[in-house]
Amino acid sequence: MSKYNLDNPVELLCALTEINSVNSTLVPGALGESEIATFIGNWFTERGFDVTRLEGTPGRPSIVACSQGATTSKKIMLNGHIDTVTVASYEGNGNTAIRKDGNVYGRGTFDMKGGLAGQMIAAHRAVQRGITGQVIVAAVSDEEHGNIGTEEVLKHFTADVGVVAEPTMLGLTVAHKGFVWFDLTINGLAAHGSRHDLGIDAISKAGYALVALDKYAAELTSRPHVKYLETPSVHASIIKGGEELSSYPAKCTIAIERRTVPGETPEGVRAELVAILDAVAATTKDFFYELGGGFTRAPLQVSEDHEIVRLIQSHFQNHTGTPAVFRGEWYWTDAALMNDAGITTVLFGVDGEGAHAATEWATESSVHIVADVLTDVVVEWCN
Repeated sequence: MSKYNLDNPVELLCALTEINSVNSTLVPGALGESEIATFIGNWFTERGFDVTRLEGTPGRPSIVACSQGATTSKKIMLNGHIDTVTVASYEGNGNTAIRKDGNVYGRGTFDMKGGLAGQMIAAHRAVQRGITGQVIVAAVSDEEHGNIGTEEVLKHFTADVGVVAEPTMLGLTVAHKGFVWFDLTINGLAAHGSRHDLGIDAISKAGYALVALDKYAAELTSRPHVKYLETPSVHASIIKGGEELSSYPAKCTIAIERRTVPGETPEGVRAELVAILDAVAATTKDFFYELGGGFTRAPLQVSEDHEIVRLIQSHFQNHTGTPAVFRGEWYWTDAALMNDAGITTVLFGVDGEGAHAATEWATESSVHIVADVLTDVVVEWCN
């Protein structure tokens, strides 16, 4: 028996918080998602849902819970990630849920077990009220690293619309940025440190590329603003080069992240970088480069007139007496994967603070609001 009332969204959040689910790719040796996936699967089974455990990557399970008895084809998917970042940097015990001053403290309360608890309760309450369509809750692994959970879910399940309960401070997020990752290699020529006549210093040559990248970053942030997202951006993330003090380095590699906004493509972004590097090569003696990589995640953009947006707006107004505030996020989320798979998806989640920080909390009132609003959204969509 749990010490918590697991049909209350705040107490369910406390129970979820007290299960260590630190992402084991981010933190080698961490417990990962197995225990929390089992807990969530049992919770839904006890409430009459069909439960599927997906574990294409051993030790990294996701749970998909589907309501039974649908008589229409209407479907809505609620997506929430079950992994967290490390508890090592948390002040105190990150896996102890502490209720204080109207907040729940603990690792993952804000990002994003608070939203997930609200979604779980909303799905259960909607079924109790009666729906003719189907609600699907995808409790996914690995959002904090490689998104293998949502990718696996989308191979097996689909829906008309979706809601990801990342923490939006009770705002309604209709857009977020994407990104493209590149590997830039500057090629020099290895030689003994005494042979300046033979060696080409790849690290020094990389400096010209970094100066050009800095100018590119300034140019990007001076572009016309995109609604909710402002501008694209770029930065150098990791640099490596050299082998020992007494040698000219033959190679210097720079990892580059380029954040994208709706309308930009990986091909277009790559072309911009190539043009910049070609210009450096044309004006810099012995500058040779290769541009590899190109791993990409698309930005998100959903029309403010879409039915799922209007439903959340309407029921948020009903429960709070205030209109929902539209938002854009500068970070990337699983919502873009769902949107790319044909499931029009927005973000709506709890209020609080401290994602990835030393102290983290979600407000109890916002957990209740997410549960209440999403219950009504599910009922109306599915009926």
